[in-house]
Amino acid sequence: MAMDSNKAISFSKGLLQSEELYQYVLETSVYPRELEPLRELRMLTTTHPRAMMATAPDAGQLMEMLLMLVNAQKTIEVGVFTGYSLLLTALSIPEDGKHGNEGSFDFAFVDADKVNYWNYHERLMKLLKVRGIVVYDNTLWRGTVALSKKSTLENKKSSRQFIIEFNKLLAGDSRVQISHALLGDGITIYRRIY
Repeated sequence: MAMDSNKAISFSKGLLQSEELYQYVLETSVYPRELEPLRELRMLTTTHPRAMMATAPDAGQLMEMLLMLVNAQKTIEVGVFTGYSLLLTALSIPEDGKHGNEGSFDFAFVDADKVNYWNYHERLMKLLKVRGIVVYDNTLWRGTVALSKKSTLENKKSSRQFIIEFNKLLAGDSRVQISHALLGDGITIYRRIY
């Protein structure tokens, strides 16, 4: 399969074991259905010096499906880089849907400072409707959550520890149903159950 301008920002963004398999997923499932404004923004983001911070397009595809499954009308996003996930959300909710910071939300996406993930979780539990969905990005932190501290690059250690603690706290939170997904840099999806 020929690599073209749709080539992933970087293979290291994904957790799959082969670049070819990750590219296959993108080219057969994600890119053919990606709306043009999203494709344009993704391509522009590849030129940014911190392009690795962008939402992975395969994670975005799942987010789009989740938004539609819960019929999200009101959404919130914590942390915005170049706006791919924000634009995706805006294009996925009904025209009368809202993106804001007050009230009772159907869906939230969090891709912000890892040290505050638990604080965001506690705040979102107050804002999120029962059966609402939250997606957290980077919850496998390039696979370092499964490595020893010694094996982790120095610049990844601090956030790695916060992510490990967050994952443990979230796993023990009986108010939510959770699932880790091996998309992008790992995403955790939770549904508020009460």
